[in-house]
Amino acid sequence: MECTCTVCNTDHVIHRQPGPFRRLDHIPLFPSRQSANIPTSTMTTAAVFGCTGAVGSQILATLLASDAFSTVKTISRRLPNSQSAKLEALEEPDPTKWGGIISYLSPKPSMIFNAVGTTTAAAGSIKNQWKIDHDLCIENARAAKEAGVKTYIYISSGGTRSFLWGWVPYSKMKVGVEDAIKELGFDNAIILRPGMIIGREESKSFLLERFVEGLQRLGQGVQDKIGQNQTTIGRAAVAAARMAEEGKAPSIYWVLEQADIVRLGRDEWKE
Repeated sequence: MECTCTVCNTDHVIHRQPGPFRRLDHIPLFPSRQSANIPTSTMTTAAVFGCTGAVGSQILATLLASDAFSTVKTISRRLPNSQSAKLEALEEPDPTKWGGIISYLSPKPSMIFNAVGTTTAAAGSIKNQWKIDHDLCIENARAAKEAGVKTYIYISSGGTRSFLWGWVPYSKMKVGVEDAIKELGFDNAIILRPGMIIGREESKSFLLERFVEGLQRLGQGVQDKIGQNQTTIGRAAVAAARMAEEGKAPSIYWVLEQADIVRLGRDEWKE
């Protein structure tokens, strides 16, 4: 979509805010005199990648419902369904451009949530899945670090560090991203390793997800060891991020396993 305004003289993307006060703004992809000296605030702004997926959509919903965040930005191939006066949604169909946009967001996000992920079936091959689940995620983390983002939250997967991970392509993708994030040296880095994601509106593995959901009949604790509801995972990600920025995280590089996700996202959730 081309710009027709007389103010913008640089290449840009269209920034859309869904909701009752829908607007179009311009975010330059390259530095200009108009954007070089604009001050930014990092206090209560978050950005979400993968906002239309199962976990990403729950992260977005949780952020929008929280009074702790004044602005929530998303960058995605299609606009999210959520609507809020504080939502600033940017539609960019080319994922390879996402990282480059981070440094031009204003106000600059103090934290970024990365819930990007796909399946081999959806990607068409393991090679294509690697480009998304590994390469794209690492590029995103590097761009966030270069842009001065303080807290980075990544949705990984349970079992990635099992004794078989070196032979499982999916685990190798996730481990590669986790290691890259750790090496980048964010002020706070948070890794979530959920089990089977249940409660999806659109199931990715219908029979397996229904099986895990049915384990609740044997006791909530049995189900919690294998799978977690998408809402619980999303809430846990936000809760951990807030703790980190308040200086309450147990470590700079914080890994949340399934029990931690259940605790923060359900048992201790207060909002």
